[in-house]
Amino acid sequence: MLMPPPDAAILEQRSGLIEDLRRILPHEAVIVDERSLKAFECDGLTAYRQVPMVAVLPSNTQQVSAILSLCHSRGVNVVPRGAGTSLSGGALPLADGVLMGMGKFNRVLDIDWDNRCAVVQPGVTNLGITRAVEHRGFYYAPDPSSQIACTIGGNVAENSGGVHCLKYGLTTNNILGVELVLITGEIIRLGGRHLDAEGYDLLGLVCGSEGLLGVITEVTVRILPKPTTQRALLAGFPSSEAAGDCVARTIAAGIIPGGMEMMDRPAIHAAEDFVQAGYPRDVEALLVIELDGPPAEVDDLLHRVNAIANACGAVSCRVSESEEERLRFWAGRKAAFPAVGRISPDYLCMDGTIPRKKLPEVLTRMNQLSEKHALRVANVFHAGDGNLHPLILYDANNPGELERAEAFGADILRLCVEVGGVLTGEHGVGVEKRDLMPAMFSEADLAQQQRVKCAFDPDHRLNPGKVFPQLHRCAELGRMHVHKGKIAFPDIPRF
Repeated sequence: MLMPPPDAAILEQRSGLIEDLRRILPHEAVIVDERSLKAFECDGLTAYRQVPMVAVLPSNTQQVSAILSLCHSRGVNVVPRGAGTSLSGGALPLADGVLMGMGKFNRVLDIDWDNRCAVVQPGVTNLGITRAVEHRGFYYAPDPSSQIACTIGGNVAENSGGVHCLKYGLTTNNILGVELVLITGEIIRLGGRHLDAEGYDLLGLVCGSEGLLGVITEVTVRILPKPTTQRALLAGFPSSEAAGDCVARTIAAGIIPGGMEMMDRPAIHAAEDFVQAGYPRDVEALLVIELDGPPAEVDDLLHRVNAIANACGAVSCRVSESEEERLRFWAGRKAAFPAVGRISPDYLCMDGTIPRKKLPEVLTRMNQLSEKHALRVANVFHAGDGNLHPLILYDANNPGELERAEAFGADILRLCVEVGGVLTGEHGVGVEKRDLMPAMFSEADLAQQQRVKCAFDPDHRLNPGKVFPQLHRCAELGRMHVHKGKIAFPDIPRF
C-alpha cells in the first residue's frame, strides 16, 4: 500500500531543513535523492510503503541530540530506524518527517565481566552481542529469529523476545540501562550497570515504547554464562491440538524449557525443504523443546518431557546427540520465515499472545478462519509462552488478497484478546495493530497511555501515527509535566 506523495507545503519545508541538517552532519549523511530514499520506504511489513522527506545517518549522540533539537524547534516529525526488521510497520517513514537511521551506532563499547554486562550502541546486531562475549563462555539470551540482522536498539523499542525467552525472558528482562535522547535534544540516562534503579521504573517504560518517547543511543545488557549442557527434543504429533496439549502439560508439570517452539505441517515442510534440519514430514505439528543445565538435570527433564509427549499422542520423538544436531534442529525453526517466503509470493506475519491452555482451542479456530478467508496459514510460534506467529500466505498481485489477509490477521488478533490474551507479544503495535487497540483497551486506558507519551513528547513529533488509533491533544488529556514555551498541537497524519 503506497502512501500519497508529499504536498507543496512539505516540499517547501524540506528545502530549509536540509540546509540545517547539513550543518550538523557530513554531506553524505543527509540523504535527499528519491532513489536513495527508496531504501528506507518500508520495514519488514512490506505491504506499507512511504518515502521519507529526508533521511539522516548520525554517528554519535551529540549529532542525534542536535538533529532532534532542530526538528523540535522547526516542528518536524522524526521516525527512528534500526535495521528495518520490524514486522508491525514501527519504522514506516513519514512523508513530512525525518527518517533517522541508527546503523552507524554499531560498536560494542565495553564488556564488564565482573558485573556480567556489556555496553553497546543500538546498531549492534542481536547476534553481534553474543559473538563479542562467547569467547569467555557468555552469551546474550534474547534471540529473535532475525537475530543475525535485527539490532539491539530495535529490540529495546519493540521489547523483542526469541526462542529462548520462555526461560530467560524478553528484552526488558535482559537490559540494565539506556542512554536516551529526548525530542528536545536533552540526553538522559536510565538505569546503569546495577541490578535495579531507584524511583519509577522508567527503563521498563522505555522498553517496548516503539520509538514514541525518545531515541536510544546506548544500551547496557545482561550477559549470561552459557549453560553446561543443552539438548533438544523433536516431538512430532498427529495434530496441532495434540502438540498444544503437550505444551500445556509440560509447563503444568513445573518444567520450564530453555526454549519450546511449535510448527505446523506447512511450516515444517517449508523449513525442511530450505534447511534440511531432519524434521519428520509425516506429522501435522512439531515441537522443538530445549532443556539446559547440569547434565544430570537435563537427562532427567528429557525423560519427563518425552513421557509427557508420548502421553499426548506423539508419533515421533528424537533427542539431539551432539551440539551440531541441536543447532540443526534450531536452524530449521529460525529459518522458518524465509522458508515460507519460498512457497508464497507474500505473507503477513502476525504476533498475538494467548494463555498456554488455550492453544488447542485457538489453533482449531484459526483453521476455521483460514477456510472463512480462503487463505492458507503456516503456524510458527513460541509455544512455551503462548506467543503465536501465524504466517498468512497471499499474493499481492491478485486483487483483494492483501485486504483479505489483513482481515484474516485482524480476526486472529481479536481471537487472541477474546481468549484472554493480548494483541502483541514482541513485534509491537506500529501501524499493523494500531486500529485494533480498542479491541483490548478502553478509551480511558488509551488516554492514560497517551498521557505518558505527552510527558516525553508533548507535540507528538516522535514516530507519530503509530500505536494509537487516535491521538488527542495533550491539553485535552491533562498535562503530566510543564513544558517551557508555546506548544502547538498539529493534526497527526494517519495512514
